[in-house]
Amino acid sequence: MESGNGFYNSLEGTGFHVDAKWLIDPKCLFVGPKIGEGGHAKVYEGKYKNQNVAIKIVRRGDNPEEIAKNEGRFSREIAMLSRVQHKNLVKFIGACKEPFMVIVTELLLGGTLRKYLMNLRPRCLDTRVAIGYALDIARAMECLHSHGIIHRDLKPENLILTEDHRTVKLIDFGLAREESLTEMMTAETGTYRWMAPELYSTVTLRHGEKKHYNLKVDAYSFSIVLWELFHNKQPFQGMSNLQAAYAAAFKNERPSAEELPEDLALIVTSCWNEDPNARPDFGQIIKMLLHYLSTLSQPVFPPHMSASKNAVFLPDSPGTRTLMSAPEDSGETPKSESENKSKGFFECFRTCY
Repeated sequence: MESGNGFYNSLEGTGFHVDAKWLIDPKCLFVGPKIGEGGHAKVYEGKYKNQNVAIKIVRRGDNPEEIAKNEGRFSREIAMLSRVQHKNLVKFIGACKEPFMVIVTELLLGGTLRKYLMNLRPRCLDTRVAIGYALDIARAMECLHSHGIIHRDLKPENLILTEDHRTVKLIDFGLAREESLTEMMTAETGTYRWMAPELYSTVTLRHGEKKHYNLKVDAYSFSIVLWELFHNKQPFQGMSNLQAAYAAAFKNERPSAEELPEDLALIVTSCWNEDPNARPDFGQIIKMLLHYLSTLSQPVFPPHMSASKNAVFLPDSPGTRTLMSAPEDSGETPKSESENKSKGFFECFRTCY
């Protein structure tokens, strides 16, 4: 794979490029039940060779403009996923370009953070559990930012829990971009309720209009997620997504931080500061969260966890210290050709997509 900005610039120019080292054989890919769906893709549980995986099928589009846009998004997501790996980022396994645009990642069975919090209502997370999740998210973001990548769509729907609910991982890099390209990036990004005000605050932007912003848009989104972790309520409750965006951008309104402990309130309010340059970076956020964690008394564990599983909530080294090399092919032997035909990738997609 090309290094530096050249690879990303080539993606921008061609719109549809996937490094050959990440292409996988679709005949070794088998699809199970659908586990998620968004505006641009559907996600299925499945198997690649002998490994349980999540299979994301990206919609190609119905017209040349839409096809070009979705192919570019597909290529960028693969570029981002293959460029970095971290324990709090979903593990990338490979991709297919034909007969469908497919992204294969590790399978996480704990569901989205959004679903987990909603099932917990009206109860809230234990403070130490909430801080543990916040640290997972902050470390994932620190890793991305250390590589110059802006996620641009940080929200509970894009945060997935492991099956034991002890770890949070960030997914969905479809809107991610390299920071060096932000001078000419579209403002039509993210989900309004979690979006930083500078993405749309100057004027009502026309479709495709360009706007300047930087890595700090993710710090704002993180502040809204952090607020949710402690309140277990929808931010800007009672407002539509557009009303929430208007309130944040034009009235400088934010969810109330009055009920939060002082140190925690400082983290939240600094991250959603109106001035992007005044927001902390994720290295600073991690230090503030660890400091706040150190001030708490002995941990109180939720009912489904025992003290023996304490480690996940104790401080870990900062995210950039836990970077790992790019994943290698597992080398597992594919199933027999006859078994491939009987459970075929192509037949399944004609049925389920």
